[in-house]
Amino acid sequence: MASTHSRAPAPDQGAASEDDGTSVSGQGPGSADGTAAPGPELRARELHLAYDGRIVVEDLHLTVPTGRVTAIVGANACGKSTLLRALAGLLAPHRDVVELDGVALRSIPTRELARKVGILPQTPVAPEGLTVMDLVSRGRSPHQTWWRQWSEADQRAVHGALAATALTNLADRPVDELSGGQRQRAWIAMAVAQGTPVLLLDEPTTYLDLAHQIDILDLITDLNRREGRTVVMVLHDLNQACRYADHVIAMKAGRIVAEGTPEEVVTEKNVEHVFALRSRVITDPVSGTPLVIPLGRHHDDAPASEAAAQA
Repeated sequence: MASTHSRAPAPDQGAASEDDGTSVSGQGPGSADGTAAPGPELRARELHLAYDGRIVVEDLHLTVPTGRVTAIVGANACGKSTLLRALAGLLAPHRDVVELDGVALRSIPTRELARKVGILPQTPVAPEGLTVMDLVSRGRSPHQTWWRQWSEADQRAVHGALAATALTNLADRPVDELSGGQRQRAWIAMAVAQGTPVLLLDEPTTYLDLAHQIDILDLITDLNRREGRTVVMVLHDLNQACRYADHVIAMKAGRIVAEGTPEEVVTEKNVEHVFALRSRVITDPVSGTPLVIPLGRHHDDAPASEAAAQA
C-alpha cells in the first residue's frame, strides 16, 4: 500500500540573519535575502571508533541529509550514541574522518564548531538552582569572545528559544523544579539558542511519558520545518522514528545495515535482522508511515496465518 504521509515541506521563509548565524527572531539560521540558508553537509568516511582498543563503529560511511530530520535506530549497544558523539566532534575517530562541508571536524576550532553543530546528550544535568533563563543563555557561550560580550542579538536568540519551546512563563523557575517534559524542553531551548544549523539529539524522549514524548518530537519537527535545521536524533521507538523522520538509519554491531525513507528501512525483514524481533509492518492509519506490530511467544499470528492459508 502506498504511503499517504506527507514529508516535511521546505522551511518557511525567515527573517534576515545576524552575523552570529541566528535569525532576527533568534530562532535559527537564515540568509541575507530572507530565505532559509542551506546548512552545512555533515559526512563520515570510513569511520572507525574504538573504546579501549575495542571497535565500536567500523568502516562506516554516512552523509546526513541537509535540512531534514534523520533518526538513528538500532538495538542497545549497537553504536548509535557513539556515532552521534563522533558527528559532534566529541570523539576522535580511530581512523579516517568526520567532515563538515568537506572540512575535517578535528581541524575546526572548538568554538567555531560549536556555532555550527549542537548536541544534546542523554540525561544532561544542570547545576542546582540554575534557572531556565540561565540555562538557555548558556547556549550563547560559543558566540562570546573577549571583544564580543553579551549583545542584543544574544538576548533575542534566548527569548526566541524560550518562545519556540513554550517556556517564556517558566524562565525564572529553577530547572530542577521542572517536570521531566519541561526540563527536556529547557535543554532543547538551550540548543536552539545556540543557533546551530545542525542539531544532534541523543534519545530526546528518554524517561518521558507518551504525551511528553510527542510534545518533544512535535517541537523538533517545528524547528526543522520553520528554521531548516538539520536534525539527527537517536530514537528507540521505531514507530516514532517513522512518523517524525524523513530519513532513517538502522545500525547493528557498529555498522549501518539500512538507510533511506521509513518505508525503505522499516520492513519486517529489517526489523528481524536489526532487533532479532519478528513483527508485522502495516501502514499507520494516521500518518501513512510504517507501523511496527511486534510479535512474541504470546502474540504470534503465525498459527492464524497458516490456518488461513490452508483454508
